[in-house]
Amino acid sequence: MTPDATTRRAVLTAGAGAAAVLATGCGSDGGTDAGATTAPATSAPAPPVPPAPSTKTTPPTDAPTSSAPSGEALAKTTDIPVGGGTVFKEAKVVVTQPAAGDFKAFSAVCTHQGCLVNKVADGTIDCPCHGSKFRIADGSVAAGPAPRPLPAEQITVSGDTITLA
Repeated sequence: MTPDATTRRAVLTAGAGAAAVLATGCGSDGGTDAGATTAPATSAPAPPVPPAPSTKTTPPTDAPTSSAPSGEALAKTTDIPVGGGTVFKEAKVVVTQPAAGDFKAFSAVCTHQGCLVNKVADGTIDCPCHGSKFRIADGSVAAGPAPRPLPAEQITVSGDTITLA
């Protein structure tokens, strides 16, 4: 062996030994068993506290059905553009008007992975998550990855008011 190799090895060995001594010293809690290594004291996390009982139930955000109660007014007919539509996020419903006076409603929950659609443009209902597009006339898939059309929702048009049936 060369003297340089011996010197490096001696330095590395001494450094490793010093690190071990320091680690042992840091692990000591100052009690009578000085020099013994112990795991650092950590407190266990507190068990989760159950939520307080609620008198109101809310559906999960990925629920496939609308959350608007039946009979709730969604919009005025003048709020829904001809050849377009409007997304009602709270109700998880999208209402379209493919032709003048012809109103349709669909679930606003995308059939791909449950995201809410966010707009109606250029004859399609669009999902922002993965680019799925659905036709405003029947909710069928115009562009994937959605595997199925949007489910139809029942609405009633009475005068100029659109309500969820």
